[in-house]
Amino acid sequence: MSSTRSYDVSYDVIVIGSGITGAALGYELAVRGVKVLLLEQNLQAPSATRYSYGGISYWAGTTDLTRCLCAESLAIHRQLSEELEASTEFREVPLLGTVDLGQDPDAVLKTFKTCTEVPQLLSPSEAKTLEPLLNPDAIEAAILMPYAHINPIQTAQAYIQAMVRLGGTQRFDRVVSVTSDTAGVTVQGIEATYGGNQAIVCAGGATRALMQDSGLPLRQYFSHAESIETDVSDLQMQTVVMPAEIRRFALESVAAQDDALWTEEPNQELVPPILDCGALQFADGSFRFGQISRTQTSLRSQADPAASEQWMRSQLAQLLPKVAQLPGRWVTCTVAFSVDHLPLVGPINESGRLQVLSGFSNPMALVPATARRLALQLIASQPDKLLTALLPSRFV
Repeated sequence: MSSTRSYDVSYDVIVIGSGITGAALGYELAVRGVKVLLLEQNLQAPSATRYSYGGISYWAGTTDLTRCLCAESLAIHRQLSEELEASTEFREVPLLGTVDLGQDPDAVLKTFKTCTEVPQLLSPSEAKTLEPLLNPDAIEAAILMPYAHINPIQTAQAYIQAMVRLGGTQRFDRVVSVTSDTAGVTVQGIEATYGGNQAIVCAGGATRALMQDSGLPLRQYFSHAESIETDVSDLQMQTVVMPAEIRRFALESVAAQDDALWTEEPNQELVPPILDCGALQFADGSFRFGQISRTQTSLRSQADPAASEQWMRSQLAQLLPKVAQLPGRWVTCTVAFSVDHLPLVGPINESGRLQVLSGFSNPMALVPATARRLALQLIASQPDKLLTALLPSRFV
């Protein structure tokens, strides 16, 4: 580290990570006059934003907290392209949640009774009418929900470009540790050392490791998500197709039960992998489908790409056969989550100089509003009553 240099500039807030979460927060701070530095290792890194489906499940709020954040985020998304002066490719599109053969459709429908919007139950033939690419013989039924979609990469870049226009700074460096004292925070990178008044970690799946290296253990975890991305295709999906029951959430709940397993045995698979079979088409005509989730406690995936691709394609071939045949590339990234599937938002040390904004299981539907509320909270130096339920200390 002796070869690194130190910047004389001191920032009000240093945001670590420029995925959709860090980018949104950096912009929300800059637009309110905060002197902000956004640090990112590599914009092309295989991050959760880079390989996100970009879906906005705004119907999925089941509590006053999540309903409020979903509604606020949807309102932000609807005008965000105009606000940022760059397209996010926001569009509203129906979602078909597939019910597996042998499942009870009415029982599945009841699991959505506390959601903001209760879905409509469709027969296989009705689902086929909405999505001509769907094989109706592969499902027992489907549920229809409202849904929205953005291009996550373009949205993050639009946030960053707007932040820079407002006077914010972006630098590329890999952060190795974060420390604080009475004078402020020090963020140690490979290339340089950065100083500021506060630092907020938005590093997604890497957040836990970074905090451990900084002597601040955090009950946030990560899964490895695998999917297939394709080039632009002439095929046209009319809906988004995904399972009505997302198995990833159950996998994460089991994997988060024993925090010690994540530190005592740092390279093991806690739960057998699962596949949530579905597909989504981006506005440019490309597809993303999958997805496999694994809970390996190492940040480096141990998956066999060929075997994973075969698993995803064979399952999708039953549901969306033409999509499953499209040429594409296996990709993987880490996805952050917490014990209760809600993000961790707020201070992680006594001084409050080090904070975290990470662990979103439903990021596109929650990040815009949460980032805006956190920015306002930092400026006002008063707690946001809604965000108090998301404090990392809730797990202590």
